[in-house]
Amino acid sequence: MTAGRLAEMSGAEALWLLEGSARGRLVLLRRGEPVVRPAAHLDARHLVVRAPVQAASVPPAVTYQVDDLPGSAVPGWSITVMGPATEIAEPHEAAHCRRTLDGWVHGPHDTLLRITP
Repeated sequence: MTAGRLAEMSGAEALWLLEGSARGRLVLLRRGEPVVRPAAHLDARHLVVRAPVQAASVPPAVTYQVDDLPGSAVPGWSITVMGPATEIAEPHEAAHCRRTLDGWVHGPHDTLLRITP
């Protein structure tokens, strides 16, 4: 088995890879402890994430991580996006995002966030 190598990629390349995927993990701090939640995303340029978290518990900045690691014989990639997060509360935009973006759960913990990388 050959060891993989880490290679940096440009922001444009990372956004391109994000556009080809749909699921990732939202990482945020809650009471000083890291919490990881599965999430779905769309529109990589204005990263919109639908996550099973309460809007009130989302800190001003979050981390979103997506990867495609098919196996040792095929190279994969992992992208980590960090930045400020704001809830999408405008009713028409929120309705569009919910129709377009599958969620993990529905109900009070179904929050739409815009992350600015």
